[in-house]
Amino acid sequence: MSQRPDLKQRRAVLEHEWSRWVPRLSVPGARPGGTATLRHEVTESWARSLGSVDPGRDSAPVTDGGEVHERWTSSPLYRPVSALAGELHSIAEDAGFVTAVTDEAGTILWTCGGPTMRRRAEQVNFAPGGRWDEQAMGTNALSLALRTGRPSSVFSAEHLVSALHGWVCYCAPVHGRDGRVLGVLDLSTTWDRSHPLAMSTVRTLVSTIEARLTTEAPRPGRLRLTCLGSEQAVHEGRPLPLRPRQLEILTLLALEPEGFSPERLRAALYGDRPVTSSTFKAEISHLRRALGGAISPRHYALTAPVSCDAADVLRALEQGDTDTALRRWGGPLLPRSEAPGIEEWRTRLEVAVREAVLASTRAEHALRYGERAPYDTEVHEHALRLLGPDDTRRAIARGRLTASLRD
Repeated sequence: MSQRPDLKQRRAVLEHEWSRWVPRLSVPGARPGGTATLRHEVTESWARSLGSVDPGRDSAPVTDGGEVHERWTSSPLYRPVSALAGELHSIAEDAGFVTAVTDEAGTILWTCGGPTMRRRAEQVNFAPGGRWDEQAMGTNALSLALRTGRPSSVFSAEHLVSALHGWVCYCAPVHGRDGRVLGVLDLSTTWDRSHPLAMSTVRTLVSTIEARLTTEAPRPGRLRLTCLGSEQAVHEGRPLPLRPRQLEILTLLALEPEGFSPERLRAALYGDRPVTSSTFKAEISHLRRALGGAISPRHYALTAPVSCDAADVLRALEQGDTDTALRRWGGPLLPRSEAPGIEEWRTRLEVAVREAVLASTRAEHALRYGERAPYDTEVHEHALRLLGPDDTRRAIARGRLTASLRD
């Protein structure tokens, strides 16, 4: 409690800085300046967030609860976190914290804590289903950790949303065996309980979770498909040696989970090409064996959980989350494929992502997309319109635009 006077002073200073800077950064083209009180990563996040988040909102948007439960039980974090649930409950209740685990997109999948703190947290939808990515809820420790891949803490008025100024949050990303960020672990409490040891506690807990991910056998039936810009299928932790046609089938089934009739799937793969029924069925049979039987007969659909980068992009776009969509966007869908169904989905995805970028008021979206679209003059022009006159990134956009016009 000896820290409380310092905390009160720090909170008052941050409130003053928030009231001074947030209105300025709401003006299109405004850029954050340096300040001895505010961290640069905080003001940069404020500037990014203000295009999609109202600082006066009272709670986080919520994802459907049934979907969240399914995502949690199929998450690679489910078993290691469940094994630590007793310890997490004890830490949260003893220290007056709420503990939360999110997925890789910033949606909370699981929480624990004492009844008083959980009720407070639920008032701002810091609960399963709440979306806490930067696009949805602005600057907070979860969104910063997801963006940077590093541990993060956010105190009081460092949060963009004023309803969160009574909180302090500590979190760290959880990395899988392949280095991907699978989600974050967060400890949150009221600002007056802020303590430097909370961050070391979070780091230790995350290290324990990551160690369990390394030693545990993969969950049966877990399938991860990468099909944007590159092609790889990993099943139960092992790469699947699939031929190009089988990757096409797997991609179509992942993008359309309701499945295909044999006639429709055959047309999506071969179009009008004369291909025998036995050839088509042989490809299905090989893929079914590779997946341990996880394709239903007659009406073809996947019967095991699948995680697919293209489906992640579509889900993010449906939620209006352009930031997450661009993080997942690795390039064209199965770029070497000429299957009619893949070509159709490739066009749909590219158009959807590009339109989201052009509709965005955040220059970084156009800059990020422009890295993979060097000849897209309209995107580079859009970036230049959004960048302030003193923004050093104008040189990048200008160079890309010049190159696209030259070609």
